Amino acid sequence: MRRFLPDTFTMLLVLTVLTASLFPVQGASAHYFGIATNFAIGLLFFLHGARLSRDVVIAGILHWRLHLVILLTTFGIFPLLVLAMGHVVPNSILPVSLYTGMLFLSVLPSTVQSSIAFTSIAGGNVSAAICAASASNIFGMFLTPLLVGILFSVGGQGGFSWDVLWQIMLQLLAPFIAGQVLQPWIGDWIRSKKKILMPVDRGSILMVVYSAFSEAVVEGLWHTFSVADIATVIVANMVLLAMVICITMFGSRALGFTKADEITITFCGSKKSLASGVPMANVIFAGQGIGAIVLPLMLFHQIQLMTCAVLAQKYADAAKRREAAKAQADAKSGEATNAA
Repeated sequence: MRRFLPDTFTMLLVLTVLTASLFPVQGASAHYFGIATNFAIGLLFFLHGARLSRDVVIAGILHWRLHLVILLTTFGIFPLLVLAMGHVVPNSILPVSLYTGMLFLSVLPSTVQSSIAFTSIAGGNVSAAICAASASNIFGMFLTPLLVGILFSVGGQGGFSWDVLWQIMLQLLAPFIAGQVLQPWIGDWIRSKKKILMPVDRGSILMVVYSAFSEAVVEGLWHTFSVADIATVIVANMVLLAMVICITMFGSRALGFTKADEITITFCGSKKSLASGVPMANVIFAGQGIGAIVLPLMLFHQIQLMTCAVLAQKYADAAKRREAAKAQADAKSGEATNAA
């Protein structure tokens, strides 16, 4: 049953939203808190860059076919499904601002840590998962704001802004590149201090969430949406995740990938990054109330963790059964040879 319970970070997210709802930061305090949040986000992406080994990047390029499938799923199939969902589900059921959050969710890169962890548990291609998840986040710095502009332009909600791309590059990509430049000297140390530096990862996200929901609460967020609206988003997220998992799982088999690669494609292609999404929303939708925009992402985060935990265990159990059957067959073959 522990697989269905929220993890510690999800509980912290819920606590942060409750705190923002009861004690929102406002006025001058909000301004200075925003400056501190931007600094924390820059530090977060610097650490992402410093952690990523050059050897991992080079090795991953060799398996280009697998990475191409994952990138097409992450930045192609996901937004197409959400666009189709927008035509099927009327605005009266899913409010426009929450659907905007679904659109934003659809163009985000894949997760890194959980994609790799679930791939490892399920017995997939871990090295490919590391490369694919990392590549997804690197490309996402360019593709996410570009796709947001395209999708919102099609939906009549504004087009692409070069200023947004510049802000993404300045606030997210520049620290990431700086981390990559220094990676040969500090990479091993940072990777060895994972537990010490984890508060930077999670703390920066919690700061953005607190700032976003404080602003949204002041503007009347919880008076705008009903329990039925939140339930609709949860159901929409569950349907979206189920469709993508089916597409990645059965599609990878149809394309002739091995079982290990199928596992990697399924877990890396079906997830969306909260760690990258919240800071990006803070830049892309600067000056707007992003509480409603990141709400679908926060819900999707927990849904994907629970679903993939169960799926990873099923893959692992199936692998154990195959190994046991193979060992039994080898033993019978050996007995037949000895008898002969």
